[in-house]
Amino acid sequence: MDCKSPSFGEFIIRKRKEKELSARQLALAANITPEYMCEIEKGRKNAVSDEIMDRLIRILNLSEEETETFYDLAAIARQTVSADLPEYIMSHELVRAAIRTAKKHKIPDEKWERFIKEIIREE
Repeated sequence: MDCKSPSFGEFIIRKRKEKELSARQLALAANITPEYMCEIEKGRKNAVSDEIMDRLIRILNLSEEETETFYDLAAIARQTVSADLPEYIMSHELVRAAIRTAKKHKIPDEKWERFIKEIIREE
């Protein structure tokens, strides 16, 4: 995520408009009130439940990359970890150790990028 990334609400608005849906149509399809959808899009409500996020992902037909962005933007708004990561992190001791080590040593993004490229190359 760079500093030009949209907010969670802005991302939803963009994707909703790409699908030619009104906020009201999206809200009703997601089984939430239009007022609540308006609050989400305006950034006044950040704590969208995982269930609502899953519905929005499905309705907006987000790609894998868009879904990851969606989770990340929601997490930034919530000031928490992206919803798709905790189960994986908690089920892998080495992942937790790697994150803690990176935090302790203030590992810069460039090193993480090299690490990710190495993983991809080995596949």
